[in-house]
Amino acid sequence: MKYALFTLAMILNTHAALAAGDAEAGAKLFSKTCGGCHSVGDDARGGFGPQLNGIIGRPAGTTTDYQYSDAMKNSGVVWTRDKLAAYIEAPKKVVSGTRMIFWGISDREKIENILAYLETFQPK
Repeated sequence: MKYALFTLAMILNTHAALAAGDAEAGAKLFSKTCGGCHSVGDDARGGFGPQLNGIIGRPAGTTTDYQYSDAMKNSGVVWTRDKLAAYIEAPKKVVSGTRMIFWGISDREKIENILAYLETFQPK
């Protein structure tokens, strides 16, 4: 019985660690995968895509320095962590008609790492 509880605790801890993500790994992945269109940080601004500072909790299509598609502006999406994870995995499934040219990332660990990195740019 003790072994079963220990095993269950290890599984739950591993899942929690995965869900939290690794911001350092996410920074590298963001730079390589997202950074060509999106920016974060003090000098972030819209370019080929909107800046992503404070993205979690923000309604889709609302930054003033980027020209969003009608689909994004009218989506009614608020970027929760889960909604953003789904969007990173399959953008067109979350916002049909988005202009974002990105096929998505199927690796859940990579998504969690990117989210952990983006969370470092949330208002404190």
